[in-house]
Amino acid sequence: MTDGRIQARPTTDSGRSAEIPQDILESASHRLGLIGLLMAGVIAANLLVFTVLPLIGGPQIGEPPAPVDIAVFAGLLLSLGVFFLAYYEVLPSERMLDFGLLYEIALAVLVGVLLKLVTEPVRVPQSGMSGICLIILLFPVIVPNTMRKVLVTSFVVASMDPLGVYLAGLVGRTVPPPRELFEAYYWNYVCVALALIPAYTLRGLSRQVGEARAMGSYRLVRLLGEGGMGEVWTAEHRLLARPAAIKLIKPDVLEASRKRGGPGPLERFRREAEATAALRSPHSIELYDFGVTDDGTFYLVMELLDGFDLDSMVARFGPVPAERAIHFLLQACDSLAEAHANELIHRDIKPANVYSCRLGLKEDQVKLLDFGLVKAVGPVQPSDAALTVEGIAVGTPAFIAPEMAEAASNVDGRADIYSLGCVAYWLLTGRLVFTGSPMQVMMDHIRKRPEPPSGRTELAVPPDLERVIMRCLEKDRRDRPRTVGDLADALAACESAGLWTPERAREWWETNAPVSLIKASAAERVMGGPTPAGRVSGG
Repeated sequence: MTDGRIQARPTTDSGRSAEIPQDILESASHRLGLIGLLMAGVIAANLLVFTVLPLIGGPQIGEPPAPVDIAVFAGLLLSLGVFFLAYYEVLPSERMLDFGLLYEIALAVLVGVLLKLVTEPVRVPQSGMSGICLIILLFPVIVPNTMRKVLVTSFVVASMDPLGVYLAGLVGRTVPPPRELFEAYYWNYVCVALALIPAYTLRGLSRQVGEARAMGSYRLVRLLGEGGMGEVWTAEHRLLARPAAIKLIKPDVLEASRKRGGPGPLERFRREAEATAALRSPHSIELYDFGVTDDGTFYLVMELLDGFDLDSMVARFGPVPAERAIHFLLQACDSLAEAHANELIHRDIKPANVYSCRLGLKEDQVKLLDFGLVKAVGPVQPSDAALTVEGIAVGTPAFIAPEMAEAASNVDGRADIYSLGCVAYWLLTGRLVFTGSPMQVMMDHIRKRPEPPSGRTELAVPPDLERVIMRCLEKDRRDRPRTVGDLADALAACESAGLWTPERAREWWETNAPVSLIKASAAERVMGGPTPAGRVSGG
């Protein structure tokens, strides 16, 4: 990184990933699974109508020869196998698409060869195209692959009809004359040429996508999520085997900012980069790079986290025991202590910005995210006003300190302590301190005394921990812990402190997330399921 500007350029990765982006591969693998499920349904319906119902005395619609039943049943099992392979992501997406080529050929063998071996005489289409043509044209569109593989596979599939007729003749079936066969099946080979069109188009589009997604030494791979200001992508370094998360400012946000004549989003993005880069605590998100591409896209390259933010964790698994809450809070205090020592306050502490993850061989390692609202301690500067929402207040209403809700001009680190108290409340109860409309919640933070967390949950809340949390939630900041260090000391003095051991953390992760969530997130997203894995805040 030199002056913060880089030039977007195409990737030079070798192999499949250079031709087809990873997220397109995963989407295609998903569609292949859906094709397998659809074909299994069609085949099962045919087995029911033509085989099962006649056997149980149902309507005698027609009973094909037994060899056809065997072949069709094999097709059913193969189609179900394709679906489950895609659903559980047994194979990598690249290999799954290669398996899809074999599945395409298997369907062609069923339609083009086996059915001809059991019919007398062998019938061919008198007009139009055979069912093989549909297979040839359908697969390259729904399940893309490289041009070479599409060409070879399509040619093999096109030849199944002539091969079926030839084999039927060898076993004594009556076959049509050569001229009739040519008229019936030359369309198969026309479709082979047509199948190359989507493959060629995909190659060009993939190259353009790859160029558009090149961020210096990084290449965007998969969209993880969106926030109020930006998108977050997983990314790959083109030389180092190190995954990363890249955060981008949305173009429409930038455009809206320009129309208002304010530098808000750009200034917030720059502040996040500078504040994050200045922190060295192991519990602050690590920044690898930041800058702007030639087309004006601002980006941050951060470490990719493998775990859950505390908002998702509690929503998914329920409140945490007191000892685990203390374990999380102490680590967050470590990050905030460094920020406050550098005269920076976070101003947006909330469960979604506190992340519990696997880190090396350790579990439940906390990372504090999203320093986009960070500001220096002291009076509000003119540039700070541009970072507020409609000039009112910054932060998240459910976790905002009273002085921030009042848009006070001299907010200090005790605002983060209040917000951290709200996070602790959420961890222990699974409930927000106050609920209602955003304006009502902010007014409650200013005026209303919160109910102690022990009254909002059936789980045990130790009295000493509850006293610490209620001190954090005092309206007058002079009644809160004076510094984050004081808060950490008070938490460490609680009887439950230290009871959340590495062994208990490992047991929890092995039970609830036994595999890497970064890897599992691909499968869940392809199949439409939500996942909080591998995320940094989108703003």
